[in-house]
Amino acid sequence: MAPLTRRKFLRVTAGTAGAGLLAVGGYASVWEPYRPKVVRLEIPLARLPEAFEGFTIVQLSDFHYNPHLGTIPIRAAINMVNQLNADLVVLTGDFVTLPMISSIFNGRRRAALEAEPCARLLSQLQARVGRFSVLGNHDVGANRRLISEVLNSYQLPVLHNRSVPLERAGARIWLSGLDDYLDGDPDIEQALKNVPADEAVVMLIHEPDAADDVNKYPVDLQLSGHSHGGQIWIPGFGAPWLPRLARKYPRGLRQVGPLTLYTNLGLGTIRMPIRLNCPPEVTLITLRAGKPQRT
Repeated sequence: MAPLTRRKFLRVTAGTAGAGLLAVGGYASVWEPYRPKVVRLEIPLARLPEAFEGFTIVQLSDFHYNPHLGTIPIRAAINMVNQLNADLVVLTGDFVTLPMISSIFNGRRRAALEAEPCARLLSQLQARVGRFSVLGNHDVGANRRLISEVLNSYQLPVLHNRSVPLERAGARIWLSGLDDYLDGDPDIEQALKNVPADEAVVMLIHEPDAADDVNKYPVDLQLSGHSHGGQIWIPGFGAPWLPRLARKYPRGLRQVGPLTLYTNLGLGTIRMPIRLNCPPEVTLITLRAGKPQRT
């Protein structure tokens, strides 16, 4: 057998590394972005009425609809959700994608028009109590009024700085929603104006880092998205890039003072259609009565 020279060793090593990078790149672009996973959580809330013990909420976020491959994770998620038989479905924003240079070639208008086919798809979601939405920064940047009208017309009502009561066996909790925290006009006090101070509140906000403001108010649980988890998550390092207002709480369950926060990894992608260690997410939350654990 011929001796392994330094040049041959480097050539073999480079070839092996290149094959490995190609395999990882293929997985990140062809496999992971299109296969949502169900994340199941039990979240205790100290003010949860006994009648709401076991109440289930499905959260979906960051759809970034496009009519081609972008429909694959949305359709898969809809099938998953409808098998979960949840009480409530909440959608935490970014139904469309605003182009990086939105002023060119009428980019805002074209982005806003994607809301209708996205909402038509999402109208297939089933929930016993109802389905509710809030807008994300891409929605507000594209056309807040048009996208809100489209979502409302498909019975995916947008909570714009307002709250709605959810009733069960004579007890009540509240579902609140804020306008986008980056580019909208969020107003927490307006959203909570008609909510009794001693009743539990679940609040939908697109950007998770808003929790540093929300935790000053009588809100029990905040559900957010926006980060996509970075789309690429490197163990021991984290995400190479995260958007503003998603850098402090980019993923998962956190306790921010008295407030419980959950950041969903989203369904779609932006800029590059890749995901690595960051699969599209369907979150199934079961509410429990009890004191939240510090994280």
